[in-house]
Amino acid sequence: MLVKLIALVLPLSLDTFAASAALGLGGLRRKQRMRASLLFTAFEAGMPLIGLAIGRAVGNAIGSAADYVGIAVLFGLAVHMLVERDEEAEKRPLLGRSLVATIALGLSVSLDELAIGFTLGLLRVPLIPVIVLIAAMAFLASQAGLRLGARIGKEIAERAETVAGVGLALIATGLLAAALVG
Repeated sequence: MLVKLIALVLPLSLDTFAASAALGLGGLRRKQRMRASLLFTAFEAGMPLIGLAIGRAVGNAIGSAADYVGIAVLFGLAVHMLVERDEEAEKRPLLGRSLVATIALGLSVSLDELAIGFTLGLLRVPLIPVIVLIAAMAFLASQAGLRLGARIGKEIAERAETVAGVGLALIATGLLAAALVG
């Protein structure tokens, strides 16, 4: 189960890294980097809770089809990550502005976690380990992305997003194969 959790959460941390690297391209000060990391961590740990609650309710309602719906949502998230346009550069100016802009930034980088939370709810994955793992990986990925953003450039940040999408697609494929066999 731990391997499955890590496999589901790791691509999200790559997405967080990509968004953070884009923010880091602007050369943020230490206080701004910490604020962004804490913001990402809070939203990325909170959004799956909402998705998880919805996913569990839907999962209980649809029964055995929940695994297949969860896999379909995971595939959809993977496709979204693969075709998503580079919006991270547009997010950078939001950091440090009003509370509303800061909340909008947090929401924009955590929508993937809402979908993952929904999927995890459908797959009936344990709550506490998932949230702790997502929060820890979000903080680490955001710190790494922010610190390396100015050094690595835009191209590598975009590749992290692509790797995340491919990773989720592979995980969804593996889950589908396991569901069909089992």
